[in-house]
Amino acid sequence: MLDKELHTMIGKVRTGRMDRRAFIQRMLAVGLTAPMANQILSLGGVAMAEAPSAYKPTKRGGGGALKLLWWQAPTLLNPHFASGTKDEAASRLFYEPLAVWDPDGNMTLVLAAEIPSLDNGGLAADGKSVTWKLKPGVKWHDGKPFTADDVVFNWEYAKDPASATVTSGIYRDITVEKVDELTVRIIFPKPTPFWGEPFIGAGGGQIIPKHLFEPYKGAKSREAPANLAPVGTGPYKFVEFKPGDVVRGTINPDYHMPSRPYFDTLEMKGGGDAVSAARAVIQTGEYDFAWNTAVEDDVLLRLEKGGKGKTILAASGDTEFIALNFTDPNVEVDGERSSMKTKHPLFSDSAVRKALSLLVDREAVRKVIYGRAGRTTANFLNGPEKFVSKNTSWEFSIEKASKLLDEAGWKPGADGIREKDGKRLKLLFQTSINGPRQKTQAIVKQACQKAGIEVELKSVVASVFFSSDVANPDTFPKFYADLEMLKIPMTLPDPAQHMRRYHSSEVATKANKWQGRNFPRWVNKEYDAAIEAADTETDPVKRAALYIKCNDLMYQDTVFIPVQHLMKVDASSNTLHPVVSGWANETDSLFDWYREE
Repeated sequence: MLDKELHTMIGKVRTGRMDRRAFIQRMLAVGLTAPMANQILSLGGVAMAEAPSAYKPTKRGGGGALKLLWWQAPTLLNPHFASGTKDEAASRLFYEPLAVWDPDGNMTLVLAAEIPSLDNGGLAADGKSVTWKLKPGVKWHDGKPFTADDVVFNWEYAKDPASATVTSGIYRDITVEKVDELTVRIIFPKPTPFWGEPFIGAGGGQIIPKHLFEPYKGAKSREAPANLAPVGTGPYKFVEFKPGDVVRGTINPDYHMPSRPYFDTLEMKGGGDAVSAARAVIQTGEYDFAWNTAVEDDVLLRLEKGGKGKTILAASGDTEFIALNFTDPNVEVDGERSSMKTKHPLFSDSAVRKALSLLVDREAVRKVIYGRAGRTTANFLNGPEKFVSKNTSWEFSIEKASKLLDEAGWKPGADGIREKDGKRLKLLFQTSINGPRQKTQAIVKQACQKAGIEVELKSVVASVFFSSDVANPDTFPKFYADLEMLKIPMTLPDPAQHMRRYHSSEVATKANKWQGRNFPRWVNKEYDAAIEAADTETDPVKRAALYIKCNDLMYQDTVFIPVQHLMKVDASSNTLHPVVSGWANETDSLFDWYREE
């Protein structure tokens, strides 16, 4: 590498135009080690990010009870059916993946013995396979050995259409084969630049035991008793689960990591709301940790004064957004609303979609609601930095939105609400019950009213909105509304999984029990082609450009209206040392949590 090129890259890291991980990956590609790359950055004046404190306990147990508060209560404990992060996080108390992502976006071992690489032979030079060596001596909570057969079974289980898993998109196009009792090989149908998705992290990587789930593979998948009573390999063994209420566990005395876990028992309490969860940790100290306390920042600041806890912020790629429904939620076709056989009667006009984007005052939302945890953005994809588009912009203007609607033929009626061709510009805007979301709804509704758009607000209990209940009409994948607001956590330091959600093959329908991840039901051939090209592009610069193109296509079509790029916000007691990564679920590294004695 030329000195000039090296100095340019260091300058980009220093000014934030290139992230540290991308620099280290480039150095690894030319034969340097990660410590050498960090030393180069240090000499170049780039400060090291603060690393999480090292795990201090020297023995297993003795830490008493760990009390967790998840205000969106889990409804099941099978990660392959998880509807949102609440179910993933609860399942992760007991089940484990091969590896997880730490706060810096690096892979950390769990059930694997080593990270695959070109040097150790784990990665194929052609990018079409990865070989994992499993940690020996790991046991399921019932004493059965964990082997390669379990890993292979999870692939078979997840990809089976009759199982109707939410993880099928990760596993259906790959092949997983057993090499020996403690080795598996994942074979990709094409060169795969980001191979760290199958069996990694909480989102789709948790491994369930073959000996308990094999009788329920396929059409009987929802009947397995272990869906509600997990037998995993994790640091805690299952004790009790009351869906929508509480999950309890106790220490696993045979856990495969030394001196872990620290706590003797754990409880994950569900229900309530984000404000009460924050108060129960920061102010009263009733609980040790609360998930997703994304409430108004001034509320958190008040609670922190003289309280017993603190706000935990972690950098991530999470974006709070408003999704537009590209189908008609009010027309039923073959027993299905929001059917792909329909088109939205109002959003078929791009002027309406673009006007709505102009009516979201993102800066007001940041100042009034999110404070330290928010950043205004026009992008759906907001991290890592090398994947962030510089081609977009946002603006708040009631005047421009009104002009756009005027020019498109949407004229105000006698009551001020616009109409065109007999269609009234009235929208149903739904989201989950959550303080910041209701306040954001109110800000958007007020602006829309001034532009001649009538907006009806709907708030759904979070445990319903994010549930997998196929009989409930108010879940976000069914999308029986015109607009809905939520956040899809980006749980990997790579956009592949996050952006593939909106490929046409992922559309949520009655046929797939609304498990498809493309809930706006947007279909764009150019987007599909770019996603498919990115799946096999091994040149990191070209691959990043493809994902930027995907972001820009969604921006141009106004599929989403990004409201805020959010930091991950949780609450912790002052004595607890949680390990929270913006690229993982909060419980992914629970084995490293401890309390200062």
